[in-house]
Amino acid sequence: MKTSLPLISLLSLSIYLYSCGNSATDATLDTPTSGEITIGVDETFAPIIDSQVYTFESLYADANIKIKNLPEADAFKLLEADSVRLVVSARELSKAEMDVFKSKKIFPVSTKIAYDGLALIVNPENEFSNVEYSDLKDIFQGKYNRWDSLQSKSKLGELNIVFDNEGSSTARYIKENLLEGKPFPKNCFAVKNNEEVINYVSTHKQAMGIIGVNWISDTDDPASQKFKEKIKVLGISAIDGNPLAPEYFKPYQAYIALKKYPLTRTLYIVSREGRTGLGTGFASFVAGDKGQRIILKSGLMPATSPIRIVGFR
Repeated sequence: MKTSLPLISLLSLSIYLYSCGNSATDATLDTPTSGEITIGVDETFAPIIDSQVYTFESLYADANIKIKNLPEADAFKLLEADSVRLVVSARELSKAEMDVFKSKKIFPVSTKIAYDGLALIVNPENEFSNVEYSDLKDIFQGKYNRWDSLQSKSKLGELNIVFDNEGSSTARYIKENLLEGKPFPKNCFAVKNNEEVINYVSTHKQAMGIIGVNWISDTDDPASQKFKEKIKVLGISAIDGNPLAPEYFKPYQAYIALKKYPLTRTLYIVSREGRTGLGTGFASFVAGDKGQRIILKSGLMPATSPIRIVGFR
């Protein structure tokens, strides 16, 4: 049987319209539980997203999610260039970024998935255990660059600050919340990723590092606990705490949930997917019951599932 020319044209038009606005990798269209996509993940959240992808692929054997762990700024560049389907990050798109997508008739969707904390870490041999939030701001603004400025008996000398990457969400958080428009101090420098921050602090007594708490918060993850053994986590006073009698908090789930820990932020999945494909399926999974349980187990705070905080006297 011959196929008429109008029918061929109609089929071609349908395929074109269906694929319009989707990634060039959509030659073989995926579904919410099958296919192959690439996602960009802010390296700060690599451990928790690795767990999510592993579980998702275990449940859906036909799904293949490739992860690119990279600095936040680079992840959003890949999203705009249509090199990744979605991004996992500690921010949503800015108005300027959203306008660029809208000019292309693409309308990205953000899904809130977790609340995260930044952990302040030092060498285990450092006797310093707590820091007031006001002093922390002074440290990052260069007012305090020696340990004896914070603790008169300290013999550690110069205070060196290390973070993961100049384009990371950690660096952006420091700029927006601690620097108040000032440049990074001379004793502050970046390495490549959170693991390098942990390794540097573990071998340099005078160092203070700042990392994503999910690198050390999962009590069931051997890698996470091995990292935690190398360093010590500092307590930080609440932003609006009593300066005469400060109370210090570490980045535990309860303190993040109660908003007592000051260095907290929200974690999002930002998707440019123009249809209900594998990216949408994965985002729904992470925001759903199973994904939120993984987040709870990892030591972060779930964003969409209610939890009960139990207090002890």
